Amino acid sequence: MNTIGRIFRVSVLGESHGECVGALLHGCPAGMKLAENNFAKDIARRKPGAKGTTARRESDAPRIMSGVFEGRTTGAPLLILFDNRDADSSAYDKIRKMPRPGHADFVAQAKYGGFNDHRGGGHFSGRLTLPLVAAGVVAKKIASPAKVVARIIEIGGEADHDKGLKRALRDGDSVGGIVECRAKGLPVGLGEPFFDSVESVLSHALFAIPAVKGVEFGAGFGAARMLGSECADEFSSIEGKTATNHAGGVHGGITNGNELVFRIAVKPTSTIKKPKRTIDLAKGKLATVAYEGRHDACIALRVPVIVEAVTAIVLADLMLINQERPRVAEG
Repeated sequence: MNTIGRIFRVSVLGESHGECVGALLHGCPAGMKLAENNFAKDIARRKPGAKGTTARRESDAPRIMSGVFEGRTTGAPLLILFDNRDADSSAYDKIRKMPRPGHADFVAQAKYGGFNDHRGGGHFSGRLTLPLVAAGVVAKKIASPAKVVARIIEIGGEADHDKGLKRALRDGDSVGGIVECRAKGLPVGLGEPFFDSVESVLSHALFAIPAVKGVEFGAGFGAARMLGSECADEFSSIEGKTATNHAGGVHGGITNGNELVFRIAVKPTSTIKKPKRTIDLAKGKLATVAYEGRHDACIALRVPVIVEAVTAIVLADLMLINQERPRVAEG
């Protein structure tokens, strides 16, 4: 339910306004150098602060609670925790009886009988992407020298990100975006046919990122508009490199040695200042309400590093499964 992976297994825990959020990692090779300052760069990329992001301010300082001794991983489960200190739950009192449209409030209440932590979205919050980023830092070490890089290519339908964002901010609304991810230096042979294909496992993990509503690999849906003569990637070297990469680096669910390329669609933030129709559970009828709170006007702005993390988690696991990495780190 909260865990992904076969050898490198990652579990996320905590709630948005609870005591902490964290990640528990199993299967991390022993002997890897790891310190709390290794997480700073990627965590800073996820932090709010830019125009269009939430006003919530947390230190996001990681605490390695187990699995590291004398600066190296031990091979035991690795627990990383982050304290929640800037939680303001007052704006969320009304959602117990008036669930926010577009959020998990309604389904969470139904599934868990009203015992779910509703504050800030609880366990469904984007706050849980912080431990994903932390797990990704470890995964990137395992997957090295393969390199994963993600970037925003569109905000609100505009290649000019500032233009797309300004429109939403001006109208008190929100806006979505598209993030592209590329992974270089992957070996041929990662992934298994059918249910454990690279696309299957990656999509499974990517849809765990809140607000992700679509994934496409290589040419994606554009391939449906091509002819076979256009779409098939012709070989350009005996190592398996291809002249084009419409397949996105995957054939038959297995990496083919070319660059892994995919894009994700991130929906607009559902909580905005404009009044919206909801359900008044206390009165048993529809109602119109405006919600307060600290929210991102554009979630996509903070997503690239999260996509990199999730991708690295999947690739690290596939590499361990394929025995591309030893169980004890070298050097």
